[in-house]
Amino acid sequence: MKQLMENYFQLNKHNTTIRKELTAGVITFLTMSYILVVNPNVLAQAGMDREALFTTTALATIFATLMMGLYAKLPIAQGPGMGLSSFFTFTVVLTMGYTWQFALTAVFIEGLLFLLLTFFNIRELIVKNIPVILKESIPVGIGLFITLIGLKGAGIVISDPNTLVRLGDFSQHSVWIAFLGLLVTGVLFVRNVNGAILLGILVATGFGFILGDVVWPSTSVVGLPPSIEPIFGQALAPLFTEDGWKQIWSLDMLVVVFTFLFVNLFDTVGTLIGVISKTNLADAEGNFPQMKKALFSDALGTTFGAVLGTSSVTSYVESASGVASGGRTGLTAVGVALMFGLSLFLAPLFLMIPAAATSPALIIVGLFMISSVSKINFDDMSEGLPAFLTIVLMPFTYSIAEGIVFGILSFTFLKLFTGKYQQITLTLAVLSILFLIKIILEVFYK
Repeated sequence: MKQLMENYFQLNKHNTTIRKELTAGVITFLTMSYILVVNPNVLAQAGMDREALFTTTALATIFATLMMGLYAKLPIAQGPGMGLSSFFTFTVVLTMGYTWQFALTAVFIEGLLFLLLTFFNIRELIVKNIPVILKESIPVGIGLFITLIGLKGAGIVISDPNTLVRLGDFSQHSVWIAFLGLLVTGVLFVRNVNGAILLGILVATGFGFILGDVVWPSTSVVGLPPSIEPIFGQALAPLFTEDGWKQIWSLDMLVVVFTFLFVNLFDTVGTLIGVISKTNLADAEGNFPQMKKALFSDALGTTFGAVLGTSSVTSYVESASGVASGGRTGLTAVGVALMFGLSLFLAPLFLMIPAAATSPALIIVGLFMISSVSKINFDDMSEGLPAFLTIVLMPFTYSIAEGIVFGILSFTFLKLFTGKYQQITLTLAVLSILFLIKIILEVFYK
């Protein structure tokens, strides 16, 4: 077995060992295992079964990460993306008013489209034609959007009829639990402690025990994972009804699918290039031969995850922690998948963790996502304004989709009327026309 692994993953070529790879896998797991708590909490607000979501989150992560490890042979872990899960719940379901089954169908369609785009090498065409300024703005907007959700979920920021929002009530235990978790997580990151997010969640949960807000599970903490029956296969449900097909062919579905596809595409590409650049696997321009296989793994993970009942799967930037620890091959990803497999049998322990303890994780992830704001040239109004609209409209409209729509529309408009129309690609022109038609239809048929 040892020789088989060394030969398959070419460990000697990459100057690594089985122990080093598996250790890197454990470290990556520690840094991203918070998704087992956060993802069910976010998607459950869309009306989905929280216990079933724990199992589907783990299964989708295991499948996609194994694909990345065994097929693409890269030290990259994958799982349901927090930004995409937030879009799923707070935009598609709670704002647009669609069912979570509709949202799962959109994720399923996105996965199929991603497979086709990758197979026919259209991914390169899309990446080249979307302005860099929008690629850099979208993560920033999503970061602020996730931060707002985290602050709201923690009770640190609450709604107010006079000022829209205000500071929360610190007499509530949930606020103190979340605030302590946030500060502890920050300290752990400063001290470069692996698994800082997970440890912060555990400290906040322990504080919840002291305050009486968290109760130890009445059943054994070790057992079979919860059933996925309440949500399994629901992504395919609209395919069997007339109303379902009407929703599938609607402009809203187009916008939702495009947003899932767009965000997932650039999130995955950005993470892959960023993490792999820290290894010896990429060339001087950041390209590496396994890119297509990595994108296939992501697309298959998203499609499989939608059938299971979770949001879009994406590559996790936390994989960088494993790479920094020496992970260089797909064996690291296999190690991550094995750890998530073990966690399946500890469901009661994960499910007792309150939303107040996981909200700091959303805030911290939001912090990570806004780093690309420094790359945006705000001095050029034809780029600064579209970037700004993309960023601010996501949290202020509580919708990732609206930020992307108005970012693309404003970019096209400004370039067209400032003599820079050469920068408007055919892809942008088509998208702008479609988005404009959608807005007009909403005005007249609202």
